[in-house]
Amino acid sequence: MLNSPLSPSSTELVISILDMVLSEGKPLDRAYSVHFSGLQLIPSEQARITKVVGDILRRLNLYCFLSDVKPEEISRLGSRLMNAWHLFHELELPKLQYSLPLAEAEYFARLEEAKLQPALWDGCPEWLDTMGQAQLGEAWAKERAALNTQPKRFIRTNILKCTREELAKKLRNEQVQTTEVDGVDTALEVVSDSALFRTESFKKGWFEQQDAGSQLVAAAVDAKPGMRVIDACAGAGGKTLSIAAQMKGKGRLLAMDVEQWKLDNLKQRARRANASNVETRIIASSKTIKRLKLSADRLLLDVPCSGLGVLKRNPDAKWRDTPDRLPVLVELQKHILQSYSRMVKVGGILIYATCSIMPEENRDQVDAFLAENEHFTFLEDETISVADSGFDGFYMARLERIAE
Repeated sequence: MLNSPLSPSSTELVISILDMVLSEGKPLDRAYSVHFSGLQLIPSEQARITKVVGDILRRLNLYCFLSDVKPEEISRLGSRLMNAWHLFHELELPKLQYSLPLAEAEYFARLEEAKLQPALWDGCPEWLDTMGQAQLGEAWAKERAALNTQPKRFIRTNILKCTREELAKKLRNEQVQTTEVDGVDTALEVVSDSALFRTESFKKGWFEQQDAGSQLVAAAVDAKPGMRVIDACAGAGGKTLSIAAQMKGKGRLLAMDVEQWKLDNLKQRARRANASNVETRIIASSKTIKRLKLSADRLLLDVPCSGLGVLKRNPDAKWRDTPDRLPVLVELQKHILQSYSRMVKVGGILIYATCSIMPEENRDQVDAFLAENEHFTFLEDETISVADSGFDGFYMARLERIAE
């Protein structure tokens, strides 16, 4: 990715995408959709642009410091920031039509200063560094560094339609190179810049794009054919479809969410994946939950969270209002865990999960719940470390209901 400079047109496109995210507050995926729509970019160039945008957002404060540009100044001073980015990666500066000069002597002086500030060097905002040190202690430094790296590209084999080996062979014939992921039976890492979603393999529902860590969370549900399983915070359904494959289409899998459009997307994905036992249901009120009391063999609560384990994949979240939202999210997690847990039957398993690595959202929540609910007992938990795994960061805990 970083062995040659961006073309002037690609550089301008990067600046426009960054401006939409940082000045207009648009989500990164929305900014990509707006800017790529209608463009005839070859897949490798589009992939390169997204990688550069991602790299800049993962270390935005560093590049802003090196170029002396504030995030809100991207539309006016974006070319200077892009010059700093090229210098940082030892690339030839792009020949832009409207380029603002960057004093290289000042740049290199700032570079040496940045090297003495680990959090800045890792692209970590002050609020996040303070939180990470408080909650993870000495382990935070390696997680902080890992969160500024480029995310790997993982897919999940749809075992309803093929084996992992069959999928790898099929993709290889479609010029997509993959490697198997140790410890995650359904996962392949995509190691080529390929247009995955244009392949016949995708169109036929042989795979879904899903981080390997997320696949491990779904595997922790340990759903068996014939069970009654509820995914109560299903979203667009990545984990739902993984659970459906575990169940081999047998039994009942109820996917629930508070937003209908997400469930509508899930229905389409389920049809393509041949996940015939998936049923969707909107959570219209607390009555929806009460009607399912003591009914689930397995309940997955992949609760709304800060997303602090997936920052390398969603780097724009570091520069949003996460510190202000976190207390609200923590209270919401407590409410969901307390209210939705009533759906688990005696002998059933509740799986609590987040895409955060912070104990406040994870084990602390589980411990507080268990202290107030003696009819549940702790089985096991795991934090998937970004640094140790190479995956996104997740947490999962398994609790068993032992009485009504």
